[in-house]
Amino acid sequence: MRYSIIRAVASGSLLIGLGMLTIGCAGDGKPTIASERDPITGETNMPTNQPNATFETVKDPPITAETRFAAGQLAETRGLQSDAIRQYTDALHINPKHQPSMFRLAVVQTQLKEYPEAIQTWKSYVTVTNQSPAAYANLGFCYELAGDSNEAEAAYLRGISRDPKSQTCRVDYGLMLAARGQTDLALEQFQTVLSPAEAHYNVGSVFEQQGHKEQAKVEYRKALALDANLSDAQKRLDAMKAGS
Repeated sequence: MRYSIIRAVASGSLLIGLGMLTIGCAGDGKPTIASERDPITGETNMPTNQPNATFETVKDPPITAETRFAAGQLAETRGLQSDAIRQYTDALHINPKHQPSMFRLAVVQTQLKEYPEAIQTWKSYVTVTNQSPAAYANLGFCYELAGDSNEAEAAYLRGISRDPKSQTCRVDYGLMLAARGQTDLALEQFQTVLSPAEAHYNVGSVFEQQGHKEQAKVEYRKALALDANLSDAQKRLDAMKAGS
């Protein structure tokens, strides 16, 4: 299992007020627009050339980074990733250090496989989080997805240097090492922050993903020998047996 924040983004519901377009009629029968509110920014465009229109003048609140961030989240829930990127980018124009917007922008860019842009955003996120290990883990995984294992390794190691007990960096780095066939080094990384049983379970998971089922079974059995209560290992073994 990967532990980086990029793969553990909290989901939640978000409600933003949506404006409405209200149309009435003046005394001469011509339609008059009472107000037109942008559903994303909340800005109101009030007509000034309607002599028969009467309405209360209300000063709209300023557009903040939080407003843009909320609009970006709404766009994401609707599957409008390009719109989400635009909103998060606008939020960062207002506040270049707005961490939630920077994080979500990097996540969406990664999901869209816009790796050069995502890597730059993750680098900025590392900076604004004061080089947090979790930020380095996400940068490292993005490098992995982009096919640059050397830079991925460097990012993981920088995160580990910041916090030797960082589970996100140790586990992600271990998974990368296991995928490269460096099992002993992977186990060293895992066992720094996980139990020996969990370490072998993770190695087994990598083998299974690579299609090396017999090697995966060996690792799952090792995990169960170390911890008989590790039910996930038994489930994996049972599933592999049923599928064979």
